[in-house]
This record gives sequence, C-alpha cells and structure tokens, in this order.
Amino acid sequence: MISLQKLYEHKHAFGFFAQQLSYPEKLHFHPMVFEESFDSSEPGYEDIKKYWNLIQEYSLEEIEEMYVKTFDFDKKSTLYMTYFKFNDTKERGQMLAKLKVMYEMFGLDMAKEELSDYLPLMCEFLFAAEWSGDQRAQESFDMMLAVLEDGTYHLLQSLKDSDTPYFYLINALRETFKACIEQEEQ
Repeated sequence: MISLQKLYEHKHAFGFFAQQLSYPEKLHFHPMVFEESFDSSEPGYEDIKKYWNLIQEYSLEEIEEMYVKTFDFDKKSTLYMTYFKFNDTKERGQMLAKLKVMYEMFGLDMAKEELSDYLPLMCEFLFAAEWSGDQRAQESFDMMLAVLEDGTYHLLQSLKDSDTPYFYLINALRETFKACIEQEEQ
C-alpha cells in the first residue's frame, strides 16, 4: 500500500521527473532546476545526480535526438505505462479510462490528445494534485502507483542495455516510488 503522506513529501520530485521526461527544452537543463529539486536525502539521489551529470554533457540538439530515439522510435521504451502490459487491447482502454477519471476526480483537466498513461503526465499529476484528506485518494493512488511500478519496471529493463542517461532517471523515479510504500507491521 502506498503511503499518501510519504508520496506528498516527495511531490517536488515528481515535478522534476515530469519535466525531465517531457520533450526537452533548454530551461529544463538549467543548473538551478536540479539544485532546487533535490538534496542528498532524497530517494534515488545518486541516480538523479548521475543522470544530471551525464545529461549536462550533451547539447540541447543531442538531448532532443536522444529523447526521440529513446522514447518515440522504440516501442520497448515507450513512455505509455500501460502499453507494456496491455499493448492496444480492450483492457488498456479500460485502464486509460480509470486513470482519466482519477485525474478529473482530483481536479486535473487532461489535454484531449494525450493518453492518461503518459509517464510525464502521471508525474505532473502527482506533483500538482491535491489529495490530502480526500477519502478516495488511497484506492486511487494505489491503482496509479501499481501502473507506474509495472510500466517503469519494463521501461527500465528496456533502457538497461542502451547507453542513455534516462536509465538513471527512471531508476531514481522507481526509488522514489519505493520510498512511498508503507511497510506492513510484523
């Protein structure tokens, strides 16, 4: 089960992940972006730092090319989190609908052209949504984090053999999820 309190404590990290997983823009890579988002106490800090240091070695044009090659041209490393499990089946459509309803329930108006399982959108939702004190939050966020955990696992596996800084970013994202899981009492 996800700890809503821990998830809330890491909201700022999800804003960073959303930005870094969106199509690259120059402002995304300004040094202050990293400095204002993380300190060494964050889950996955070493991976985030490694990602940041590696990505800084590239020009914006090289980052754009790497982004497109990694996430747009390779189905194995898609940013659509339900694609790995469901491909284009009816079950995927049902999950997309559940996620969209969840976003609306917590005040996010999705762009009509975007699918609700798009990883940057999901991270942006975790950053921007206000769920504190909402009785519907636990079940909704447990479902969403299950989708994210499964999708990012497959994404990480596909990036493992590639020479891309995004491997470290996804690993740091997964570490952040793990830090938000409630450990059951023994």
